Amino acid sequence: MNITHNGLRIEYESDGDEQAPAVLLTMGLGMQLTAWPGSLVQAIVQAGYRVIRFDNRDIGLSSQLDHLGVPNIGWQLVRSRLGLAIRSPYSLQDMAQDTVGLLDALGVQRAHLVGVSMGGMVSQRVAATVPQRVLSLTSVMSSSGAPGLPGPRPHVTRALLKRPRSQRPEHVAAHALNMFRLIGSPAYPQDMPAFEQRVLADAVRSHNPDGVARQLLAVASDTQRHALLQRIACPTLVLHGTADPLVPLACGQDTAARIAGARFESIDGMGHDWPPGVAALLAGHIVPHLQAAQSFASSASNTAPT
Repeated sequence: MNITHNGLRIEYESDGDEQAPAVLLTMGLGMQLTAWPGSLVQAIVQAGYRVIRFDNRDIGLSSQLDHLGVPNIGWQLVRSRLGLAIRSPYSLQDMAQDTVGLLDALGVQRAHLVGVSMGGMVSQRVAATVPQRVLSLTSVMSSSGAPGLPGPRPHVTRALLKRPRSQRPEHVAAHALNMFRLIGSPAYPQDMPAFEQRVLADAVRSHNPDGVARQLLAVASDTQRHALLQRIACPTLVLHGTADPLVPLACGQDTAARIAGARFESIDGMGHDWPPGVAALLAGHIVPHLQAAQSFASSASNTAPT
């Protein structure tokens, strides 16, 4: 299914009762809506929610913005080291507006936001800039983007900037699997046969390395988001793994510290992925958070003056 917003096609999937409270899942850098663990989606649906997943712009079956050109990542990193602003074809705020446009098209007035990694950053911006549309925020393995926070480990950065041997699905899948081996959760084994099958299916579904590069620049150029986080007033949960080599633990801790009333939960041995054990733990944190936020919203609505 897809909608068109601001000239962009947004591919999405919806699970659960369309009249139930909506939970909008926003995926991370270069990842498609198919990357969400089915067990997590079903746990949220079974708790009585409608789950909406979508492909971010430039990824999956949503609009690929190739007319914006191929970014020179190396040159932009040089500019950054020289203290110059990174030039990005679009911003994370543009991506936040995409998510609001999707809610508009689906007739959803307010939603619970769950975002992972880059998706957490986009969700933070939605919660900070259009708070009237947000029931709660869950930011997973993400960051405030504040200056001075630690970045990825060097070998992870090198791997992130590499490309597959070719555009053949098997080479794309092999490249992705190597990346996941570097950033995976050391305490939680992956179901490798099922995971390899899913990664290959994703490579067949879509592969747009230039889109990933444009998204990466949107993240790198988003240098003022940390100052916006004080605006977030909705119930907020921040989840982060202690063994994350891509977005270190301190990034999640800083996110929670900047949002009034936010609750921070660290998960021992979790990296930057969601094998079955991690997916179960995430569900165990996220579903009660949604329920508490929904109860709070209902109480506030019942006590509001008429």
